[in-house]
Amino acid sequence: MNGIKLLATGSALPERVVTNEDMTKIVDTSDEWIHSRTGISSRRHCSGNESHTSLCLAAARQALDRAGISPQQVGVCLVATLTQDFLTPAAACILQQELGFLEDTVCFDLNAACSGFVYGLHTAECLLAAAPRKYALVVGCEVLSRVTDFTDRSTCVLFGDGAGAALVEWRADYPSLHAVLGCRGNREALIIPGVNTGSPSYIHMDGQTVFRFAVEALPRCATQVLEKAGLAMADVDRFVFHQANQRIIDFAIKKLKVDPAKCTGNISRTGNTSAASVPILLDELVTSGALASGQKALCVGFGGGLTWAGGLLELA
Repeated sequence: MNGIKLLATGSALPERVVTNEDMTKIVDTSDEWIHSRTGISSRRHCSGNESHTSLCLAAARQALDRAGISPQQVGVCLVATLTQDFLTPAAACILQQELGFLEDTVCFDLNAACSGFVYGLHTAECLLAAAPRKYALVVGCEVLSRVTDFTDRSTCVLFGDGAGAALVEWRADYPSLHAVLGCRGNREALIIPGVNTGSPSYIHMDGQTVFRFAVEALPRCATQVLEKAGLAMADVDRFVFHQANQRIIDFAIKKLKVDPAKCTGNISRTGNTSAASVPILLDELVTSGALASGQKALCVGFGGGLTWAGGLLELA
């Protein structure tokens, strides 16, 4: 068996905290309404000189520094995102330039919405098998505030900005992610129109449809990953679920019959950060000591597409 292990993590959040009380000054809503339906109390939004690029760089540098890996040792750099600063060049190509990765480093962005980071981990695992340098930087980064319609109270209270990064190493004797990926193609439930389509590039979401999809896809994906790995729920040290809605997570915990203490999240402070959600939470767990060397984290993302992705990531 061959695969990857997690060496180090990093994350970056904008300085500006937007509370539910702040949202009440923008749209007709309340702290009680938002928190009771989503679990969100605040989120972060970029301002001033903060950007997608600055968040990516901060999280990436943190992961590289903590791993003690130089940019010249990296063979793959992937950024999972749907809100990069430029349609081209890719955010990953900007990281190559700014961080000094060698020119033969595989660098590209991928968009699987909220599942993107886990898609990125599996993609990196596959690419590293044939790469001359066996380290990969996988970043999830979003600036969702730039695609949010702040007149739509059903969506504007949900989303935040941020970045998370993971530095992984591939070895022939490392365990597989046992990744499970999928998509139920849908362009009605969750959509952001592209440029020159005649519609503003804002998030449009059918909340009930997305909720029904999520409460089915999340536990199913988690179960399939463990079946593939030949493990039980009790073998997982931490469940790192995409932070979309606390009610979705609570439903999954109940259906999977797992210890809620293994499923702690951060949605109350970050909101939904799409592709950045899983790596930001992963970084919090690692830096707090809640995840340690040799332990296993079951990471699951789900969202626009409608996509889902799960994988079992072990810490080196």
